[in-house]
Amino acid sequence: MHSANPDTFAVIGAGFCGLGVMAALRRHGIAFEAFERDDRLGGNWYHGVYETVHIISSRKTTEYSDYPMPLNYPDFPSAAQMLTYLNSYADHHALKPHIRFNTGVEHVAPAPGDRWELTLSTGERRTYAGVVIANGHHWDCRYPSYPGEFAGQIIHSKHYKNPEILKGKRVLVIGGGNSACDIAVEAARFARSAHISMRRGYWILPKTVFGRPLVESIPIMLPLWAQRLFLRAAVRVVVGRYEDYGLQRPDHRIFEHHPTINSELLAFLRHGRVTPHPDIARYAGNTVEFTDGARADFDLIVAATGYHLSLPMLAPSVIAWRNGVPQLIGLASPTHKNIYIFGAGQARYGAGPLISAGAETLCTMIRVQRQLRQPIGTLLQKLGMQPPNTMLVGPEEVLRSTRQAQRILPALVLLEKVLG
Repeated sequence: MHSANPDTFAVIGAGFCGLGVMAALRRHGIAFEAFERDDRLGGNWYHGVYETVHIISSRKTTEYSDYPMPLNYPDFPSAAQMLTYLNSYADHHALKPHIRFNTGVEHVAPAPGDRWELTLSTGERRTYAGVVIANGHHWDCRYPSYPGEFAGQIIHSKHYKNPEILKGKRVLVIGGGNSACDIAVEAARFARSAHISMRRGYWILPKTVFGRPLVESIPIMLPLWAQRLFLRAAVRVVVGRYEDYGLQRPDHRIFEHHPTINSELLAFLRHGRVTPHPDIARYAGNTVEFTDGARADFDLIVAATGYHLSLPMLAPSVIAWRNGVPQLIGLASPTHKNIYIFGAGQARYGAGPLISAGAETLCTMIRVQRQLRQPIGTLLQKLGMQPPNTMLVGPEEVLRSTRQAQRILPALVLLEKVLG
């Protein structure tokens, strides 16, 4: 077993979140070693997206706060531009020498002295002062289940890379999120036929309103009810009624689920290039029957049905789960010291500023925890902080909570003394 410097942290993952954490750790002089299972950095932007994807939020709301994207980038950068940006960010902060590539972390477990033992994919075992897990959302694929057997090919949207797989095929996309809408539009361009199945109604919002990216037009300083009112009005003017496109009326309020931001699907529905369907009732060979009784034949199904949030490397006793949500207090375990889960929350849009602010808060938590006898999560619970019910978070809420945390966290040292 190898023991790192007594104060060194391990960072798991070198994607969007992991890189933001590493940059903050360097700024605050906190020693770390990072582990990345892939052969290069970038996470989902390296291995998980299709070639033609562009971000759904805007350049300004997606960039890290401490490192703006190039001004010659468009409002909606491509996957290739995002990967170039992340590499540039890593070079700017001199992060790459701290990352061990082609090295996964198989197990993370408590060790004596509030330290943590990591078992690596190389077989090594190493101990660290603490661990930050930033392994991302978009890798543990969630597949739908329906009665019957489908005789064609089924893939998850994670494994869709370019339109070659669509050519000459009758394609059905399952889902109503951003990937589902993008792939349905690509199928309309390249496949023999394109269909989309949504189990419920979704809020499909335009990418731009009033000549600006939608996410830059939302008045985020207004309360959530007012933001919803603004977006409903924008949808009514720009889109109209979803039922007029053959879609179901949304069964939830805006932002109760992750929004779908897409300006093309609705146009392709109007052009008759994409055929909409409700949920699937059953498979029968190449035939799919939908809940409205309609039937159609397909060669390829793309399941754009999301992902499970997973922490497979973490010992089960460290964090409890409820309805698929890890019961964290802020970023911390409520029962263990020096273990942090970063990026578990999924922003409605614009992750970069939230990563930058959250990474600063993380560094403050690490410094304060060194002065505490109890886990920092335990003290925060005593102050009334509760685990989340959902991983969907609003940017303005996160930024507000990080500002509050920067004020509250240093006072925990005195609070612990008062509470004994």
